[in-house]
Amino acid sequence: MTKHVAVLMGGWSNERPVSLSSGAECSAALRRAGYRVTEVDVGRDIANVLLELRPDVAFNALHGPFGESGMIQGLLELLQIPYTHSGVLASALAMDKHQAKIMLKAAGIPVTDHVIVSRPEAARSHVMAPPYVIKPIAEGSSFGVFIVKANVSHPPQEILREDWNCGEEIMVERFIPGRELTCAVMGDVALGVTEIVTDLGFYNYEAKYAANGSRHIIPADLKPKIYDKVQKLSLAAHAALGCRGVTRTDFRYNDAAGEDGELVCLEINTQPGMTPTSLAPEQAAHAGHSYEELVAWMVEDASCNR
Repeated sequence: MTKHVAVLMGGWSNERPVSLSSGAECSAALRRAGYRVTEVDVGRDIANVLLELRPDVAFNALHGPFGESGMIQGLLELLQIPYTHSGVLASALAMDKHQAKIMLKAAGIPVTDHVIVSRPEAARSHVMAPPYVIKPIAEGSSFGVFIVKANVSHPPQEILREDWNCGEEIMVERFIPGRELTCAVMGDVALGVTEIVTDLGFYNYEAKYAANGSRHIIPADLKPKIYDKVQKLSLAAHAALGCRGVTRTDFRYNDAAGEDGELVCLEINTQPGMTPTSLAPEQAAHAGHSYEELVAWMVEDASCNR
Protein backbone atom coordinates (compact mmCIF):
# COMPACT_ATOMS: atom_id res chain seq x y z
CA MET A 1 0.00 0.00 0.00
CA THR A 2 1.27 3.48 -0.87
CA LYS A 3 2.25 5.41 2.25
CA HIS A 4 0.40 8.62 2.95
CA VAL A 5 2.93 11.30 4.00
CA ALA A 6 1.87 14.58 5.59
CA VAL A 7 4.59 17.16 4.92
CA LEU A 8 4.53 19.63 7.82
CA MET A 9 5.67 23.04 6.62
CA GLY A 10 5.26 26.78 7.13
CA GLY A 11 4.32 27.40 10.75
CA TRP A 12 4.79 30.75 12.43
CA SER A 13 8.50 31.09 13.19
CA ASN A 14 10.91 33.57 11.60
CA GLU A 15 11.89 30.74 9.28
CA ARG A 16 8.42 30.27 7.78
CA PRO A 17 9.56 31.18 4.21
CA VAL A 18 12.43 28.68 4.41
CA SER A 19 10.11 25.98 5.71
CA LEU A 20 7.60 26.58 2.92
CA SER A 21 10.40 26.25 0.37
CA SER A 22 11.79 23.10 2.01
CA GLY A 23 8.31 21.60 2.28
CA ALA A 24 7.44 22.27 -1.35
CA GLU A 25 10.69 20.67 -2.55
CA CYS A 26 10.22 17.62 -0.29
CA SER A 27 6.57 17.20 -1.31
CA ALA A 28 7.39 17.24 -5.01
CA ALA A 29 10.24 14.77 -4.55
CA LEU A 30 8.12 12.41 -2.44
CA ARG A 31 5.42 12.40 -5.12
CA ARG A 32 8.06 11.57 -7.73
CA ALA A 33 9.21 8.75 -5.45
CA GLY A 34 5.70 7.29 -5.42
CA TYR A 35 4.23 8.46 -2.09
CA ARG A 36 0.79 9.97 -1.53
CA VAL A 37 1.50 13.42 -0.14
CA THR A 38 -0.56 16.03 1.69
CA GLU A 39 1.08 19.40 2.27
CA VAL A 40 0.13 20.87 5.65
CA ASP A 41 0.74 24.55 6.43
CA VAL A 42 1.00 24.15 10.17
CA GLY A 43 -1.22 26.28 12.39
CA ARG A 44 -2.31 26.11 16.03
CA ASP A 45 -4.94 23.54 15.04
CA ILE A 46 -2.34 21.05 13.83
CA ALA A 47 -3.45 18.28 16.22
CA ASN A 48 -6.99 18.33 14.82
CA VAL A 49 -5.69 18.47 11.24
CA LEU A 50 -3.50 15.41 11.79
CA LEU A 51 -6.28 13.48 13.55
CA GLU A 52 -8.47 14.06 10.50
CA LEU A 53 -5.73 13.24 7.96
CA ARG A 54 -4.35 10.20 9.81
CA PRO A 55 -1.16 10.00 7.71
CA ASP A 56 1.18 7.03 7.87
CA VAL A 57 4.17 9.36 8.35
CA ALA A 58 4.68 13.03 9.21
CA PHE A 59 7.61 14.51 7.26
CA ASN A 60 8.80 17.38 9.43
CA ALA A 61 9.89 20.23 7.15
CA LEU A 62 9.32 22.88 9.82
CA HIS A 63 12.18 25.14 10.89
CA GLY A 64 12.71 27.25 13.98
CA PRO A 65 11.01 27.10 17.40
CA PHE A 66 8.07 24.67 17.71
CA GLY A 67 9.17 22.75 14.62
CA GLU A 68 12.68 21.94 15.83
CA SER A 69 12.46 22.35 19.60
CA GLY A 70 10.75 19.10 20.56
CA MET A 71 7.20 20.50 20.69
CA ILE A 72 5.84 19.16 17.39
CA GLN A 73 7.79 15.97 18.05
CA GLY A 74 6.00 15.56 21.41
CA LEU A 75 2.63 16.10 19.75
CA LEU A 76 3.41 13.50 17.10
CA GLU A 77 4.43 11.06 19.86
CA LEU A 78 1.07 11.64 21.60
CA LEU A 79 -0.80 11.09 18.33
CA GLN A 80 1.38 8.03 17.58
CA ILE A 81 2.27 9.27 14.11
CA PRO A 82 5.75 8.17 12.98
CA TYR A 83 7.88 11.19 12.07
CA THR A 84 11.19 12.10 10.51
CA HIS A 85 14.32 13.67 12.01
CA SER A 86 15.24 13.72 15.70
CA GLY A 87 13.02 13.01 18.70
CA VAL A 88 11.79 15.20 21.56
CA LEU A 89 14.91 15.36 23.73
CA ALA A 90 17.50 15.62 20.96
CA SER A 91 15.48 18.34 19.23
CA ALA A 92 15.08 20.34 22.44
CA LEU A 93 18.78 20.07 23.27
CA ALA A 94 19.99 21.04 19.80
CA MET A 95 17.61 24.00 19.58
CA ASP A 96 18.97 25.43 22.84
CA LYS A 97 22.50 26.41 21.84
CA HIS A 98 23.62 26.76 25.46
CA GLN A 99 22.45 23.27 26.48
CA ALA A 100 23.78 21.78 23.26
CA LYS A 101 27.24 23.18 23.96
CA ILE A 102 27.20 21.67 27.45
CA MET A 103 26.43 18.25 25.97
CA LEU A 104 28.94 18.58 23.14
CA LYS A 105 31.73 19.70 25.45
CA ALA A 106 31.01 16.78 27.80
CA ALA A 107 31.43 14.46 24.80
CA GLY A 108 34.88 15.89 24.09
CA ILE A 109 33.80 17.96 21.08
CA PRO A 110 35.57 21.35 20.92
CA VAL A 111 33.17 24.30 21.26
CA THR A 112 33.58 28.07 21.59
CA ASP A 113 33.74 29.82 24.97
CA HIS A 114 30.49 31.67 25.66
CA VAL A 115 28.37 33.47 28.23
CA ILE A 116 24.60 33.91 28.50
CA VAL A 117 23.38 37.44 29.30
CA SER A 118 20.20 39.50 29.00
CA ARG A 119 19.56 41.69 25.98
CA PRO A 120 20.15 44.95 27.93
CA GLU A 121 23.40 43.58 29.38
CA ALA A 122 24.66 42.51 25.95
CA ALA A 123 23.88 45.99 24.56
CA ARG A 124 25.24 48.01 27.50
CA SER A 125 28.93 47.14 27.13
CA HIS A 126 31.22 44.41 25.88
CA VAL A 127 30.73 41.30 28.03
CA MET A 128 33.86 39.76 26.54
CA ALA A 129 36.78 41.22 24.65
CA PRO A 130 36.02 41.67 20.93
CA PRO A 131 35.93 40.04 18.47
CA TYR A 132 32.89 38.03 19.50
CA VAL A 133 29.54 36.86 18.17
CA ILE A 134 26.10 37.72 19.51
CA LYS A 135 23.34 35.22 18.74
CA PRO A 136 19.94 34.19 20.11
CA ILE A 137 19.92 30.98 22.13
CA ALA A 138 17.13 29.29 20.20
CA GLU A 139 16.86 30.55 16.62
CA GLY A 140 18.06 29.25 13.27
CA SER A 141 19.05 30.61 9.84
CA SER A 142 21.33 33.20 11.51
CA PHE A 143 18.41 35.35 12.69
CA GLY A 144 19.60 37.91 15.23
CA VAL A 145 23.31 37.15 14.73
CA PHE A 146 25.89 39.95 14.93
CA ILE A 147 29.67 39.74 14.61
CA VAL A 148 31.30 42.36 16.83
CA LYS A 149 34.71 43.16 15.36
CA ALA A 150 37.89 43.88 17.32
CA ASN A 151 37.91 47.61 16.65
CA VAL A 152 34.26 48.26 17.62
CA SER A 153 33.87 50.38 20.75
CA HIS A 154 30.28 49.43 21.62
CA PRO A 155 27.95 46.43 21.16
CA PRO A 156 25.27 46.62 18.44
CA GLN A 157 22.19 48.47 19.66
CA GLU A 158 19.91 46.65 17.21
CA ILE A 159 19.36 43.94 19.81
CA LEU A 160 17.29 46.47 21.80
CA ARG A 161 14.82 47.12 18.98
CA GLU A 162 11.18 46.90 19.98
CA ASP A 163 10.44 44.43 17.19
CA TRP A 164 13.15 42.00 18.38
CA ASN A 165 11.53 38.55 18.61
CA CYS A 166 14.51 36.28 19.19
CA GLY A 167 14.30 35.89 22.98
CA GLU A 168 15.38 37.90 25.98
CA GLU A 169 18.56 35.98 26.70
CA ILE A 170 21.56 36.30 24.39
CA MET A 171 24.56 34.06 23.77
CA VAL A 172 27.87 35.87 23.43
CA GLU A 173 30.65 33.62 22.17
CA ARG A 174 34.26 33.97 21.13
CA PHE A 175 34.70 34.67 17.43
CA ILE A 176 36.72 32.04 15.57
CA PRO A 177 38.35 33.44 12.41
CA GLY A 178 38.85 31.26 9.39
CA ARG A 179 36.78 28.95 7.23
CA GLU A 180 33.14 27.86 7.48
CA LEU A 181 32.73 24.07 7.28
CA THR A 182 29.70 21.82 7.58
CA CYS A 183 28.99 18.11 7.43
CA ALA A 184 25.67 16.25 7.35
CA VAL A 185 25.01 12.89 8.96
CA MET A 186 22.50 10.46 7.45
CA GLY A 187 21.63 7.77 9.97
CA ASP A 188 25.03 6.60 11.14
CA VAL A 189 27.05 7.80 8.13
CA ALA A 190 28.86 11.13 7.83
CA LEU A 191 28.46 12.61 4.36
CA GLY A 192 30.96 14.89 2.63
CA VAL A 193 32.44 18.04 4.15
CA THR A 194 31.47 21.34 2.53
CA GLU A 195 33.28 24.66 2.78
CA ILE A 196 30.95 27.65 2.54
CA VAL A 197 32.34 30.79 0.93
CA THR A 198 30.42 34.08 0.90
CA ASP A 199 31.17 37.73 0.25
CA LEU A 200 28.46 38.82 2.71
CA GLY A 201 30.65 38.82 5.82
CA PHE A 202 29.38 35.53 7.23
CA TYR A 203 26.88 32.79 6.39
CA ASN A 204 23.79 34.86 7.19
CA TYR A 205 20.17 34.46 6.03
CA GLU A 206 20.84 36.04 2.63
CA ALA A 207 23.96 33.93 2.10
CA LYS A 208 21.99 30.79 2.96
CA TYR A 209 18.94 31.29 0.79
CA ALA A 210 19.49 33.95 -1.87
CA ALA A 211 20.60 32.85 -5.31
CA ASN A 212 24.41 33.23 -5.52
CA GLY A 213 24.52 34.22 -1.83
CA SER A 214 27.29 31.72 -1.23
CA ARG A 215 29.47 29.10 -2.91
CA HIS A 216 29.60 25.53 -1.63
CA ILE A 217 32.88 23.70 -2.16
CA ILE A 218 32.40 19.95 -1.83
CA PRO A 219 34.58 18.16 -1.05
CA ALA A 220 36.23 20.91 0.96
CA ASP A 221 39.91 21.41 0.18
CA LEU A 222 41.33 20.25 3.52
CA LYS A 223 44.16 18.08 4.74
CA PRO A 224 42.84 14.49 4.82
CA LYS A 225 43.17 14.27 8.61
CA ILE A 226 41.17 17.50 9.07
CA TYR A 227 38.49 16.32 6.63
CA ASP A 228 38.28 13.04 8.54
CA LYS A 229 38.15 14.90 11.85
CA VAL A 230 35.18 17.01 10.73
CA GLN A 231 33.30 13.84 9.76
CA LYS A 232 34.13 12.09 13.04
CA LEU A 233 33.12 15.13 15.10
CA SER A 234 29.84 15.39 13.17
CA LEU A 235 29.05 11.76 13.99
CA ALA A 236 30.07 12.35 17.62
CA ALA A 237 27.81 15.42 17.87
CA HIS A 238 24.90 13.49 16.33
CA ALA A 239 25.38 10.72 18.89
CA ALA A 240 26.03 13.02 21.88
CA LEU A 241 22.60 14.63 21.58
CA GLY A 242 20.85 11.39 20.63
CA CYS A 243 19.87 12.60 17.16
CA ARG A 244 18.11 10.55 14.50
CA GLY A 245 17.63 10.77 10.75
CA VAL A 246 19.53 13.58 9.04
CA THR A 247 21.45 16.30 10.89
CA ARG A 248 24.08 18.83 9.89
CA THR A 249 26.89 20.09 12.12
CA ASP A 250 28.59 23.44 11.52
CA PHE A 251 32.23 24.27 12.27
CA ARG A 252 34.73 27.10 12.09
CA TYR A 253 38.27 26.18 11.11
CA ASN A 254 41.15 28.57 11.67
CA ASP A 255 43.88 26.94 9.58
CA ALA A 256 46.37 29.64 10.65
CA ALA A 257 46.33 28.51 14.30
CA GLY A 258 49.29 26.14 14.58
CA GLU A 259 50.19 23.17 12.41
CA ASP A 260 46.70 21.62 12.32
CA GLY A 261 44.71 24.79 12.98
CA GLU A 262 41.79 25.23 15.38
CA LEU A 263 38.58 23.35 14.57
CA VAL A 264 35.54 24.30 16.65
CA CYS A 265 31.97 23.02 16.54
CA LEU A 266 29.42 25.85 16.40
CA GLU A 267 26.14 23.93 16.53
CA ILE A 268 24.17 20.94 15.29
CA ASN A 269 21.04 21.39 13.17
CA THR A 270 18.50 18.59 13.62
CA GLN A 271 16.40 19.70 10.64
CA PRO A 272 18.68 20.94 7.88
CA GLY A 273 17.11 22.98 5.11
CA MET A 274 15.90 21.16 2.02
CA THR A 275 15.63 24.18 -0.30
CA PRO A 276 17.33 24.41 -3.73
CA THR A 277 20.33 26.14 -2.09
CA SER A 278 20.54 23.87 0.98
CA LEU A 279 23.63 21.96 2.01
CA ALA A 280 22.37 18.56 3.21
CA PRO A 281 20.78 17.54 -0.14
CA GLU A 282 23.93 18.69 -1.90
CA GLN A 283 26.06 16.52 0.39
CA ALA A 284 23.72 13.56 -0.08
CA ALA A 285 24.03 13.98 -3.86
CA HIS A 286 27.82 14.02 -3.51
CA ALA A 287 27.48 10.65 -1.72
CA GLY A 288 25.38 9.27 -4.58
CA HIS A 289 21.86 9.80 -3.17
CA SER A 290 19.39 11.69 -5.35
CA TYR A 291 17.00 14.15 -3.70
CA GLU A 292 14.17 11.61 -4.17
CA GLU A 293 16.26 8.86 -2.57
CA LEU A 294 17.13 11.15 0.36
CA VAL A 295 13.54 12.08 1.23
CA ALA A 296 12.36 8.49 0.67
CA TRP A 297 15.06 7.28 3.08
CA MET A 298 13.85 9.80 5.64
CA VAL A 299 10.25 8.60 5.32
CA GLU A 300 11.26 4.93 5.66
CA ASP A 301 13.42 5.84 8.68
CA ALA A 302 10.49 7.56 10.43
CA SER A 303 9.23 6.25 13.77
CA CYS A 304 7.84 7.24 17.14
CA ASN A 305 9.88 7.07 20.35
CA ARG A 306 12.88 8.62 18.64
